[in-house]
Amino acid sequence: MIETIHFYHTNDLHSHFQHWPKIRHLLNVRKQWHEEEGESCFLLDIGDHVDRSHPFTEGTFGKGNVQLLNEAGYDLVTIGNNEGITMHKDRLSELYEQANFDVIVCNLYEKDGSRPAWLKPYEIIETKTGVKIGVIGATAAFTPFYERLGWTITPGREEIRKQVHLLKDQTDLIIILSHLGIHEDEQLAEECPDIDVIFGAHTHHVLHEGKQVGDTLLTGAGKFGQYVGHVMVELDSDQKTIVDKKAILYDANELDESSDQNYDDELINKGHELLKKPLFYNGTAMKKEWFSNSKLSSLFGQSLLDCTGADCALFNAGIFLDGLPEGNVTAFDIHQTLPHPINLTVVELTGAELKEAYLQSLNADWPAIEIKGLGFRGSVMGKLIWCNMKLDEEKRLLISGEHVDPQKEYRLATLDMFTFGFFFPSFQRAPKIYYMPEFIRDIFADYLIKTKPEPSKQ
Repeated sequence: MIETIHFYHTNDLHSHFQHWPKIRHLLNVRKQWHEEEGESCFLLDIGDHVDRSHPFTEGTFGKGNVQLLNEAGYDLVTIGNNEGITMHKDRLSELYEQANFDVIVCNLYEKDGSRPAWLKPYEIIETKTGVKIGVIGATAAFTPFYERLGWTITPGREEIRKQVHLLKDQTDLIIILSHLGIHEDEQLAEECPDIDVIFGAHTHHVLHEGKQVGDTLLTGAGKFGQYVGHVMVELDSDQKTIVDKKAILYDANELDESSDQNYDDELINKGHELLKKPLFYNGTAMKKEWFSNSKLSSLFGQSLLDCTGADCALFNAGIFLDGLPEGNVTAFDIHQTLPHPINLTVVELTGAELKEAYLQSLNADWPAIEIKGLGFRGSVMGKLIWCNMKLDEEKRLLISGEHVDPQKEYRLATLDMFTFGFFFPSFQRAPKIYYMPEFIRDIFADYLIKTKPEPSKQ
């Protein structure tokens, strides 16, 4: 008897909810349809569904996203880096308390080496005819960030191989929920031919009909809900052998229209309501300025120095997506200004390295560069702004008005996005401390609360 097993998958939604009603409708209809036909159907999410740049996610600390997954009927999910490293450890530990699905992650541990109670390294699920499917999940190992938050993270491919070895004699089919990225998936398929399907994520790759690496089928459904993936595995349920595997993507723009046309706006409004508490009173409105210094950027720079006690600070003006209004400023206002899941970092550099970075930052082309990824949720870099540091008339570098010693070490407060080596390679190599779990908006808000009057009672 030939049995067809259906898997529908999403990944890297990043709280882009514009297409979510159509996606939910497709999944609900298809699951009911397959079940009525006597076929097995499973719904999978491969991580980064949560993104705190959206007010609804911020206001619910991601639990609203879990409720959306519940309503759509998901069976199994893994976590991405946005679930894993943008929340306090306690917040992540309680994120899935109300989940109606299992969370599968094999490479995340407590500091003592035990597995967190809210996840499983694998799950064995069965089809209607008793075919056993081993499901293993893993997430990208952002080691310094996980360690700073109190977790232990291990290499995903290595952990998956261990779990495959355990499951291959217990199951008829092995699938992976991989938030590791396409290159890791390709290598995993070559190293571990016992894997039948790798559902991919993290690198936002789009594989319209999947990709075959040896006997393993790789998938990828892009990002932001652009596509819903569908994998069909035909299996001889008597011999327990695979006959065929196919992958296709459904373009969300071509799915049946939902009645929830203003769904994303409704969620933004819910987030606004949850974040409406006034934090402080602002006597004068502060506008965002992407290509020049501003009062807003000056205060932000002071907040970084105040938090860290660093010698100087560096950030880009493009991080400000809005200004701050006159009057009572709320958590929603701060979130709209700085929605990025970006952490403050202190980098230790010599005076010579600092001067090299300063001169690099004067590149006239940089302010207009469009940035993608790195936690940045804006559009352009904007002006590179230095605080407490400048060049004198003789082109000598000054910090706090004193000449910089090329051999001496200094502490630079900056954004974690600059430590990944894309703009300043020396930052990637240098010793550094990540300030977590607070985002830069939290640090800025704390500073303004401390230095501004109390919120108005009116």
